[in-house]
Amino acid sequence: MVFSNLVFLYIFLPVVLLLYFIAPKFLKNSVLLVASLLFYAWGEPTYIILMLVSIILNYSFGLFISYSKQDGSRKLLVAFSVISNLAILGFYKYANFFVDNMNSILDTNYEHQEIPLPIGISFFTFQAMSYVIDVYRKRVDAQRNFLDLSLYISLFPQLVAGPIVRYKTVAEQIKERLITLSSFSKGIQRFILGLSKKVLIANPLGAIADEIFSLSAGDLTTSVTWIGIIAYTLQIYFDFSGYSDMAIGLGKMFGFDFEENFRYPYISRSVSEFWRRWHISLGNWFKDYVYVPLGGNRVEKWKIYRNLLIVWSLTGFWHGASWTFMIWGFYYGVLISLEKFGLERLLQKAWRPFQHLYVLFIVMIGWVFFRADNFEYSFHYILVMFGLKGNLYSQQSALYIMDNGIVFLLGIILSMPLFPKFKEFATALSEKNSFLFVAKETAGSVYYLILLLLCTMYIVNSSYNPFIYFRF
Repeated sequence: MVFSNLVFLYIFLPVVLLLYFIAPKFLKNSVLLVASLLFYAWGEPTYIILMLVSIILNYSFGLFISYSKQDGSRKLLVAFSVISNLAILGFYKYANFFVDNMNSILDTNYEHQEIPLPIGISFFTFQAMSYVIDVYRKRVDAQRNFLDLSLYISLFPQLVAGPIVRYKTVAEQIKERLITLSSFSKGIQRFILGLSKKVLIANPLGAIADEIFSLSAGDLTTSVTWIGIIAYTLQIYFDFSGYSDMAIGLGKMFGFDFEENFRYPYISRSVSEFWRRWHISLGNWFKDYVYVPLGGNRVEKWKIYRNLLIVWSLTGFWHGASWTFMIWGFYYGVLISLEKFGLERLLQKAWRPFQHLYVLFIVMIGWVFFRADNFEYSFHYILVMFGLKGNLYSQQSALYIMDNGIVFLLGIILSMPLFPKFKEFATALSEKNSFLFVAKETAGSVYYLILLLLCTMYIVNSSYNPFIYFRF
């Protein structure tokens, strides 16, 4: 089940909210846990067993580590926990990839049954790993209540598409949380904004990107490739940040405060800044659990660059079992290393619009590798983008703009922090006058209601509602 689904919006969520608020305090976590397991089991019930295995495994390792007093045994236990989690993730996510590559390299023909990828496995596995590692580091106490840890790992608002929530962020909230009318209202607003990003902007742009990236190499033209990559650049941002907004909004409805996952990354002035604004929870995870243990910035210069390349190659591989993802990650590792080496200092002296254009240019090149299915198509696509292959223009590109110009314009405008600034201005103005305050609150309620109705109409009338994180 996904959030942008009528069953979720008008049956699952209202029922869960009703049961949650009428349940006595001691049963609220149980209601959320059952709802989370049902949410995950909706599309693939067999994988609920995998989820339960992951929960039992990490619950046990957390307890064993907390009871152990010897450093050697604690290290051994945390190593076993990491290996166990990675083994599960590796089997389901990367087994097909390794067998296919082994057949290619060794010229063998080993036949294997395709292993379906459980949705969200990378997200809940990384959450579980961070919990056990933090118990080992004594940053958090081991959770002795099995149901509470189960809720942390399976909590449905962030289960299938993040953000990756650290246990220390919600440990106290799992035990005790307060829901006010104001926080619940803000949760609804945040959810509707995220849903609107996904349904009204990401989906229409995604349809364009899918159509263009499905064209044969010979049918690509320079104008069409630029429209395709701009559409995908906006789609992936509004889709992913929209899901994060919906997760944060849902969390607020149930009394949880999740950390921000996106901060307008397309306004960045360096690649390093871009990754401090994009998928923040994943970047922080790799920083704390891979980069810092490798030595981080506290080592010799050449080792810093080595660490960056390792971390970013792994980040690419986390996104999917494909060489294109690994190259995409390595690509960013090289660029961030160059910025650390001195490029970022040079950029800071450059004309500010140039800094923004540099980031957008780099990011869009990277998205080609992220979106394309193979290297051959990726390289051909880039060559056509820069007029080195194929025709420069086709009439189809004008039709794309004429039919979807408003969506492109909205996507570009809303990828900048103009809406929050306008909201701040309206709030400051309304605080000075009671009439303006009432008018603002009324207009705000009508605005969110209209967005919800528009999203509902779109979902009803469109069969295109992709879930682009199935590979994660």
